[in-house]
Amino acid sequence: MSQENSTPAIIVFDIDGVIRDVSGSYRRALADTVEQFTAQAYRPSADDIDRLKSEGIWNNDWEGSQELIYRYFEAQGQSREQVKLDYNSIVDFFQSRYRGSDPNNLTGYICDEPLLLESSYLNKLTEAGILWGFFSGATRASATYVLQQRLSLKSPVLIAMEDAPGKPDPTGLFSTLKLLENVVDNPVDNINNSPPVIYVGDTVADMYTVEKARNLESNRTWIAVGVLPPHVQETAQKREAYTESLKKAGATIVLGNVEELTPEKIQELI
Repeated sequence: MSQENSTPAIIVFDIDGVIRDVSGSYRRALADTVEQFTAQAYRPSADDIDRLKSEGIWNNDWEGSQELIYRYFEAQGQSREQVKLDYNSIVDFFQSRYRGSDPNNLTGYICDEPLLLESSYLNKLTEAGILWGFFSGATRASATYVLQQRLSLKSPVLIAMEDAPGKPDPTGLFSTLKLLENVVDNPVDNINNSPPVIYVGDTVADMYTVEKARNLESNRTWIAVGVLPPHVQETAQKREAYTESLKKAGATIVLGNVEELTPEKIQELI
């Protein structure tokens, strides 16, 4: 599928739920945090978190934690002003669970995240002339840990939480493309003016990001590819409902695992 003087497509990957399974890490830390700040009165289920995420604006799990805490107290008849949450305390507690309490070493839930792809998959994309990079709402430290330490990638193109506004704002996606199109050791001699862009994500916000990018830059092809995170594949009902939510939000196709997005499948999409 490779072409001599152009790249056939650019692939940008989300990380959480696509590259790594965060059901026992980020999502567990979110549930821990909500439980802690509601004095153990409420621990959100996986379905509760999915419902929040399906609103398309809660990509940041710190903000998602705070929102679920607020909603719990509102259900008890208290206003948000009465609750008086300290956002920094929420972040600190969340991070103590996710990263661990040791400031110099990662010892928390992040250490036990199963990977959802192998680096050999990315090598196959490169061999096919496809450029790839990452745009994630994860912190740079967390994203770098999985990409460089777990997958042994050398200086991957990455736009993380600190580098751009949260999704569905497409600024980070545009920034990732700019980095990819200017990468020094690009194996492709020349990039054509506007190769198709595929963004691969597991949430409604990821799909909305592609829609917003398309509205702002309509001169190129934008394709949203959804991936089902492992926690929704436990039953056919959950799988079908989640698939439908991603398609409704703009996904062209929805896959069970990111490695199903082969060079051949990419060629079909573009």
